[in-house]
Amino acid sequence: MVLVAERAVEFSMVDLANIAYYPRIFDLAHRFFESVWDDVCGQSYPHLINERRIGFPVVSVDASFLSPLRYGDRITANITFTKIGSTSLGWRYRFLNQGGVEVWTSTQTTVCVNMDTMEPMPIPDDLRRGLEPHLEASV
Repeated sequence: MVLVAERAVEFSMVDLANIAYYPRIFDLAHRFFESVWDDVCGQSYPHLINERRIGFPVVSVDASFLSPLRYGDRITANITFTKIGSTSLGWRYRFLNQGGVEVWTSTQTTVCVNMDTMEPMPIPDDLRRGLEPHLEASV
C-alpha cells in the first residue's frame, strides 16, 4: 500500500530562478518521512526519537530531479518501502506536482539505531508490523 502525503512548495524553498533549491527537496522528503510514522506505526517520529530512543538516519540516497518544483506547487509524495531488513529500511519516494507530473524520485536506505549509542539495532516487531503493509510487491 502506497503512503500518500501532500505539502506545498513554500517561498523559503525556492531560489532566484523560482525553482526549489535541491537541498530543500531533500528537506521536503525528510518532512514527509517524519509525517508518515503516525500512519504507519501509530507513533510519531518525535515519540520514537525522544521516548523510545529509536531513530532511522539515512545512510544511502539516490535521487533524480525530473522537473522543476516551483513556488506554490502542491507536491504529492507517494512513499513505499523497497526492503525491510533486520536493521534497515529501503524507502522509495515519488513526488508529483498538482498536474500529476513526476518531478522527483529517490530511493533511500535508513538504519534503525539506538539513539543513545547510534549503534544499529533490530527493527522492533511493532514497527515492523506497521511497515510491512507498505512493502512494494516483488516483481
